[in-house]
Amino acid sequence: MSTQSEFDAIVIGSGAGGGTLALHLAQAGKKILILERGPFMPQEKLNWDTSAVFLDNRYHTKETWQDKDGKPLHPQQAYFVGGQTKVYGAAMFRMRAEDFGVIQHQGGISPAWPITYADMEPFYCRAEDLFHVHGDLGTAPTVPGGYGSSYDPTEPFHSIKYPYPAFSNEPRMQTIEDDVRKLGIHTFPIPLGLKRNEASPLASKCVRCDTCDGYPCLIHAKSDADINCIRQIMHWPNVTLLTNSRVTRLLTNSSGSAVTAVEVVHSGSDAASKDGNAANYSAGIFAVCAGAINSAVILLASANDKYPNGLGNSSDQVGRNFMYHQADALLALGPEGNEDSYTKTWGTNDFYFKDSDPAYPFPLGQVQPVGSFHFEMMKGDAPPLTPGFVLEEMKQHAVPWWLTTEDLPDPENRVTLHNATPLTVANWQPGVGGAHPAGDTGRTNESAAVTDSAPMRIQLSYTPNNVESFNRLKDRWVDVLRRAGHATTSVPLHAYFKKRIPLEGVGHQNGTCRMGTDPTTSVLDPHCKAHDLDNLYVVDASCFVSASAVNPSLTIIANAIRVADHLLAERLK
Repeated sequence: MSTQSEFDAIVIGSGAGGGTLALHLAQAGKKILILERGPFMPQEKLNWDTSAVFLDNRYHTKETWQDKDGKPLHPQQAYFVGGQTKVYGAAMFRMRAEDFGVIQHQGGISPAWPITYADMEPFYCRAEDLFHVHGDLGTAPTVPGGYGSSYDPTEPFHSIKYPYPAFSNEPRMQTIEDDVRKLGIHTFPIPLGLKRNEASPLASKCVRCDTCDGYPCLIHAKSDADINCIRQIMHWPNVTLLTNSRVTRLLTNSSGSAVTAVEVVHSGSDAASKDGNAANYSAGIFAVCAGAINSAVILLASANDKYPNGLGNSSDQVGRNFMYHQADALLALGPEGNEDSYTKTWGTNDFYFKDSDPAYPFPLGQVQPVGSFHFEMMKGDAPPLTPGFVLEEMKQHAVPWWLTTEDLPDPENRVTLHNATPLTVANWQPGVGGAHPAGDTGRTNESAAVTDSAPMRIQLSYTPNNVESFNRLKDRWVDVLRRAGHATTSVPLHAYFKKRIPLEGVGHQNGTCRMGTDPTTSVLDPHCKAHDLDNLYVVDASCFVSASAVNPSLTIIANAIRVADHLLAERLK
């Protein structure tokens, strides 16, 4: 066992939470170590290859988990610097103010957070600035706290307007928006973390291509935790970034009151832990930012005499209350052609808090388009042997929609660990080194050595809830599109996340280490510090008490800035 030098803080994971936290600690001059299990994602033609991204799962881990029935689960986890933000859709929503309180759903209760929207609001502003969010509040009517939205009645107050202007519609989406508005539906421009300069396209990083959303951005025009955070600081003298370095567990002092070191397995030729021996690193503060599932895994794997059920788990809540949204993609087929490149420019929250049927007094959720759509994505849903040209013809007349309903915390929806020998297996991922062919010769780049959890070691048990509201949302939206003349038929599009946002589609994962004021029912305090340990923080979507029905990214980023401020003011003075 080797022990490395002391750091002010060690940040485990470099996604939306870890990347943002690391940036702010580094900017304050703190000596930090960033541990990322994956490599940098390569820039290569395959970034924009639909078959490679969606059918071959090129940028998803080869790690195998198991579901509640013990069947193999192939998670759509992207283990790279920047984490899931490398392959997210960059929709940057604030949670609604009401989402921080108690909401009664048909499927049960969405509980209150220990912090309010007003607590988070200044950090949402900073997160929007950091991730170059393009949005529009319309005439921005004055409301208590700042500005409201003249487009979206559910939008909470903004103390500062969006830093960049919203994306405009292309012709097909403009027509649908106009026709839907005639029915009295409120639509709003979707806030997007894409670096588009419509006023000066020549100066624009984003080229408004048709391979956005779940594709990695070949030209680095998508705001992500890699480009916007890690690459801003990685060469600074106070920052050490170790890639291909997977944390296996945390070690504590003898009383169990504090974490003393992190145990890491390095991969690659320059690995400090050659021959599979772990390297240890020590620090004053430890921040676990591995994503809701893997952060729980790290805590559970760190069980010791003081914490037999997992580190920081005196509440028995670590790994529980996993949420990831009731979500599905829906394909609306109309007689008109659709030649738009990028379609995720407007959505509606008219069903967010209520159904149009007063007899059903429960929230339904959010509607937004899918940003990029290609006929290969339909292969998973088409009848076997459907010719490609039939799918291509369908694609020319289709607009894909993304529907999200809140799923509710359930203690039995949880992450658990199983014993395995060995605990770690070696794998290969696309890496930056070597040549990067387009794949048409059958050759692709797999140059990065990584380690993964042993097959079936991680179990993700999940039973859907709040499903009736989700089905109603689909019915309502199809009805709106039909009445607006834009859906002669609709089919669920499973291929976008392969076979109906099944459990594999864990992009919106949250819960597992909820924050709260009561150590018996929550894992973290309102500053995201573990109740049980003095120097352990979990700074990703694990802390979410409820999922809301909006994409979680902006809330993860804003919360990481909030925690960074707390650490710098109170712990790392």
